[in-house]
Amino acid sequence: MTARNLIACDAGVLHEKARLLLQAGGRMQMAYAWYPAPGRTELRYLASRKAGEPFETWRVALADGSAQSLAQISPLLGWYEREITDLFGINFSDHPEPKRLVIHEGVDLATPPFSAAYPPEHRLVVRDHPDPLPEIEGPDVQRLPWGPVRADVVESGEFVFYYIGEHIIHLHTQLFFKHRGMEKRFEGLTAEAGVTWAERVSGVGSFAHALAYCQAVEAASGCVVPRRARLLRTLLAEMERLYNHLHYLGHLADTTTLKVAGAEGKYLEERAKQLNGKLTGSRFLRSLATPGGLRRDLEPGHWLADALGTLRKEIEEYAKLLERSNSYLDRLMTTGVLERKVAFDQGATGPVERASGIDRDLRRDHAYAAYGDAPPVVAHETAGDAYARAKVRMAEIDASLALILRILPMLEKGPVREPCAPVGNSEGLGWAETPRGSLFYAVHFGDDARLKRVKIKSPSFSNWRVFPFTVHGSNMMDYAINEASFGLTIAGCDR
Repeated sequence: MTARNLIACDAGVLHEKARLLLQAGGRMQMAYAWYPAPGRTELRYLASRKAGEPFETWRVALADGSAQSLAQISPLLGWYEREITDLFGINFSDHPEPKRLVIHEGVDLATPPFSAAYPPEHRLVVRDHPDPLPEIEGPDVQRLPWGPVRADVVESGEFVFYYIGEHIIHLHTQLFFKHRGMEKRFEGLTAEAGVTWAERVSGVGSFAHALAYCQAVEAASGCVVPRRARLLRTLLAEMERLYNHLHYLGHLADTTTLKVAGAEGKYLEERAKQLNGKLTGSRFLRSLATPGGLRRDLEPGHWLADALGTLRKEIEEYAKLLERSNSYLDRLMTTGVLERKVAFDQGATGPVERASGIDRDLRRDHAYAAYGDAPPVVAHETAGDAYARAKVRMAEIDASLALILRILPMLEKGPVREPCAPVGNSEGLGWAETPRGSLFYAVHFGDDARLKRVKIKSPSFSNWRVFPFTVHGSNMMDYAINEASFGLTIAGCDR
């Protein structure tokens, strides 16, 4: 796993460091705050340089509870700074969008939620407040609020469209209606107990979250995971990618009104989940990862290779039928174009960024688990439209199947767990390339070796920020297809 450099910085040099990082081809990843000691507040910025180079964590001590915004230099940090303001009360001067993000307008708080003085039984008080939506006026401009309760079992979010006829002028999104305070809930837990919370941040990314969390704990502890456990972790991560991408293709086909293709995609997803259940006892691959390796050994055997070989043939036939469906292709091509620069600046990740010509993947560029021994084939496209996003995921399905079949013969008998006990006042960073993109966990332990702060950078937090840029200037008829092509989850974003 790639190392991380911890660098103490003065607030006055952050802007220059961020500029130099971008000029060198690097990228900011996230920002968060924490209290290293009572009365002390510290900002942390995670930066990445070229593939294979260590991540950098910039530490910035705050004296007066305020800082200068970096969002003008690295726009993707805009949401992180707004989140920090809502949860820690830190103000960022010169922020281009100084509005609430996590805590909605009109909600009165006794203190910032992460403050030690926050009363645990405090009931939120919500007052009437001015409409925070932008003013877009014109004789033909119409406004359509949609949500937060939407049709079917779609997650809660409010989407306000400003449009003329079918042409969408502007989309305003309001998420975090079901913010669960997951990061706060980690506080005081043991390292092992924290896995249960990590698995429940996003149900469809249970194993990826557990894996990134465990790797952060392992980095803090300095323990070495046995080879068999690393190989099995890689296999399970690809099994999770497989069923997620099959669900994605079924859902996308359904939004283009191909009902049979939608049903077949969901059927193939179900087949993949059944293989998960037979292998591990959990369709969502839960209760497996633990700091130091896996909770128990697994025996894939020849049956898994045979079952995946059969499934692979069916998926290939399904993909061919989709590629021969003109109505499917017509609805995807040129829909929801995400330009490469916007994808980079605003923080797109995973298949979304790779469909816009940005060739990045944590499995290859900052290898973890057993990806260094079995690197994946990374697909990317350049068109940046819904079709490109679908093609990337289709290619990743085949690459995941190939990678799993490569790993199976590599499995040799051996232990699957080593002792992993964090020491007091340690910290670590872990990451994983989920089906939706880059996931980071930063963990901090207190004097008692219990969790003091856990920060989660989820891929949907990044991609929900990017999504509206593909809606402005589009049309109503393509909206559902465009949203489906991003493969977003609100739970993963809201946390």
